[in-house]
Amino acid sequence: MAKIDLNLLIALNVLLEETSVVRAAKRLGLSQSAMSRSLARLRDMTGDPLLVRAGRTLIPSPRAIEIQQEVSQLVCGAEAILRPSEMFDLNQLDRRFVIRVSDGFVETFGLKLIQKIKAEAKGVRIHFLPKLSKQSTQLREGQVDLDIGVLGAKTSPEVRMRALFSDEFVGVVSSDHPLANDKVTCANFAAADHVLVSKEGGLLGPVDKALEAMGYQRNITVLTGGFSASIALVKGADLVASVPSKHTAKLHEGLHTFQLPFDVPSIQVSMFWHPRMDGDQAHKWLRECVLAVCSDEV
Repeated sequence: MAKIDLNLLIALNVLLEETSVVRAAKRLGLSQSAMSRSLARLRDMTGDPLLVRAGRTLIPSPRAIEIQQEVSQLVCGAEAILRPSEMFDLNQLDRRFVIRVSDGFVETFGLKLIQKIKAEAKGVRIHFLPKLSKQSTQLREGQVDLDIGVLGAKTSPEVRMRALFSDEFVGVVSSDHPLANDKVTCANFAAADHVLVSKEGGLLGPVDKALEAMGYQRNITVLTGGFSASIALVKGADLVASVPSKHTAKLHEGLHTFQLPFDVPSIQVSMFWHPRMDGDQAHKWLRECVLAVCSDEV
């Protein structure tokens, strides 16, 4: 049996993640020509093109898509095996973790998370990074340690996921808004002026789809990119915001909240991380802290 160069497995993993010879070479600290030679060897060994040119980009072949998750798991497992075995001491942990979150999460869960972390590991620093999209690129490239949000079509299939809590949409208005004192129906809810939260500019959310199924359409007069902005607007205007209740609990304190008069599917808030962090004891501890804090709140 011919000897297999296991370094090619690492090259294959990065090539499939990046779908670019240039970016893969940069991540591995190789020249572009060296990376191209590795791809040529991989094609020869597997008998498959793996990455196929489509215009100016490369796209994975069906075989590449089929083996990507298995290749990623193999590389991550090897990294965990070769990592030095050391006693994990929280008192000696000196590290910064970047957590990407949607607005509202920090206000509701951030303080308790920081308190728990500081009580167990004083040398740990937390950087909460705004969640501007659901792309998993920052997780893959190591710029983000943990991503908290809702699974979406743009979430990479390679990432690990752990559910934190489910959340229901509620309506939020100021205390002097007509809906604060009237029985809320589909008709008067739809007729009110609404603020829509849309990070990517779409004009239909889960509330709109559920309301349309009842034969109604919201009167959307304001569009914002986050829940905190929508709730801030509600405080000073006759607007209605529809937000996930638990996720924004601290934000809508002092305002009038009500159950929506129609069924809206609940959302599942989860944490996501790259599989290479599975064996990292400090990262595992961070995940346990987040899970504990969210479980306490819900």
